[in-house]
Amino acid sequence: MLDTALKDEIQEAYRKVLEALELRPRYGQRLMIAEIARTLGGIERDDSGQRTSDEHVCVLEAGTGTGKTLAYLLAALPVARAHGKRLVVSTATVALQEQVLHQDLPMVRKHSGLTFDYALAKGRGRYMCLSKLEQVLDGAETNPTLSMFEQQLQSDSEALGELAHEMADAYASGEWAGDRDSWHGSIDEGHWRSLTTDHRQCTNRRCGHFGACAFFRARRRLDEADVIVANHDLVLSDLSLGGGMVLPPPKDCIYIFDEGHHLPDKALEHFYHRLGVNAALRWLGQLKKSLNELTTGLSSQPTVARLLGEFPELIATLESKLGEAARLAQQYADGLPASEQESIHHRFPLGVVPEALLSVAEQLVTPFAELSRHLESISNILRESLDPEKTTGLDREQAEQWLPLVALLHGRSLEASELWTAFTSDERSDNDPPQARWLSFQQRGPQEGEIMFSASPVSAAQTLARYLWGSCYGAVLTSATLTALGRFDRIQERAGLANRYRYQALPSPFDYSRARLSVPLAAVDPADRERHERAIIDFVAEQAADEAALVLFSSRRQLRAVAEALPEAVGARVLSQDRLPRHELLKQHRTRVDAGQGSIIFGLASFAEGIDLPGEYLTHVIITRLPFSVPDDPVGATLAEWIESRGGNPFMRISVPDASIRLVQACGRLIRKEIDSGRITLLDRRVLTRRYGKALLDSLPPFERDIEIASKSVSA
Repeated sequence: MLDTALKDEIQEAYRKVLEALELRPRYGQRLMIAEIARTLGGIERDDSGQRTSDEHVCVLEAGTGTGKTLAYLLAALPVARAHGKRLVVSTATVALQEQVLHQDLPMVRKHSGLTFDYALAKGRGRYMCLSKLEQVLDGAETNPTLSMFEQQLQSDSEALGELAHEMADAYASGEWAGDRDSWHGSIDEGHWRSLTTDHRQCTNRRCGHFGACAFFRARRRLDEADVIVANHDLVLSDLSLGGGMVLPPPKDCIYIFDEGHHLPDKALEHFYHRLGVNAALRWLGQLKKSLNELTTGLSSQPTVARLLGEFPELIATLESKLGEAARLAQQYADGLPASEQESIHHRFPLGVVPEALLSVAEQLVTPFAELSRHLESISNILRESLDPEKTTGLDREQAEQWLPLVALLHGRSLEASELWTAFTSDERSDNDPPQARWLSFQQRGPQEGEIMFSASPVSAAQTLARYLWGSCYGAVLTSATLTALGRFDRIQERAGLANRYRYQALPSPFDYSRARLSVPLAAVDPADRERHERAIIDFVAEQAADEAALVLFSSRRQLRAVAEALPEAVGARVLSQDRLPRHELLKQHRTRVDAGQGSIIFGLASFAEGIDLPGEYLTHVIITRLPFSVPDDPVGATLAEWIESRGGNPFMRISVPDASIRLVQACGRLIRKEIDSGRITLLDRRVLTRRYGKALLDSLPPFERDIEIASKSVSA
């Protein structure tokens, strides 16, 4: 239970912020503060401060205008400090991250009376590595191992050298913090790979540049911060490494996942494995060519010499079996229909790999795992050789020279080992969904192609339940769209959230009766493609000349067709996502509206979320069709297939709830502030003719409604 002192501290901080900013308290915001404080303040813990209760997570849907950020900061920060924990605020987008870091946290610290420090957390790969920088400045020839595998150095070494000199000067003078995001210009991806490192190559305190390292300087600031701002990718990456690598250990964290509806998809990306056969054969071939140099450089260490002696047989086995796997995979490519796409896929139904291919894949698991273990052992010995207090038989110079290459090879072999394990193993119970497994055939140019083996879980629920919700001290998951069809079932299922956690859909501060939702007689079933397209063209052409509208399409082809078919006068008002970058399109739209001119934005699915055009900048949202997505990607298709195999209906279980969320998001583009008003038009008649239509309409906010059925109009 939340104790009285904490409750008073939260209420006082809220009162001070409202008074300082001359804000009116919002009912939904007060409820959100109370729910978070009640959940986190009620966490039971033992004498060491570790959580002993299991009702430590709350899931809160809070629409635009609730004031989510202020609510979760004011509610969670006092509890985190009182319990000796760190508050980690994680977002899905850079825009929200920057808002929290540069607007919300400074505002709360200034006006709330709460004293705290905060910092931004970024992964090691966002920081320049001083050892790599020194190697580039000295020239690759000083370290022959660099030229073996980091081939990007070969193409534009002069430009890389110039960049390295400029960065060295800026970092030494204190003008640059050493992170990619604060560099004054764009950085070529290949150049940056030459200047950064990962956790395998980094030698941490054994590095001669440790004291001046940009990453560890930032890490020390994190160690002093009460609030850490991160993103979902970084949190998940840290968890996948066991936790505590960049962020504090989960048991010492209270997480706030803003834009939380993105978390399940982000999690799936972190457990997706793939391997390009030709790419693997190339680096194995390069390793084979480099064995003499490796042996000459490191054979004075007995263990390393013994391990390297086993490499020729391992490499030969891997090359043979990879070649066999490629030949078997090619048979599936030959049976696929021709496609203009750069990559075509063959998915194995229910993730079941045919016996012949499975047998070869299983024979790749052990040698790749063995190669990975050998390289890890050699890496560990090289790291120990950097410690002046340890004697390994190798001097520091040898270790520094060879560690980057060995660590790089260890990473590649580990990735290969994980792929083949995921591609072949089936340790799930009968009630668990299968792994999705598929082959991709890529054609990069006339002569060069690639065969990609891939495997991915179809749900991240079990992993999130175990490694995130089960291991953290406390957590809040929030977003404007967490419910589907008015229920939390979908996010529970996808994110592995337990029934015992707290769930609440908070009331919106907006008066949705200021907006009118209509389904006009012009609405057509999209199954009749030509008639539907004609209906869109006619409807858009009839809009007022001063209209500020957003037209949302589900297909790029249809967007282009409608844009090309519009009368010239109307087409001149169209700003298409297909032709302009988002920031430029929105800038031109605002300029037109400010000048009293009409402007119509044509956008795809990405414009249904994250576009903020309040007031007169947007008065009409036109949704051309219900936002169903066909689960034709290998992961979605396997999940749908599994549900169907168990007697379920994947359309009703996946497609309709997901469409409900997307429809709410699309409609949410209109009302961004309390005084906003306007129209939402849905040009898809299925919402009136199909049995799921009523559920989709009922899940929307309480707009005024104008539904035209045959010859009569029904208003509500």
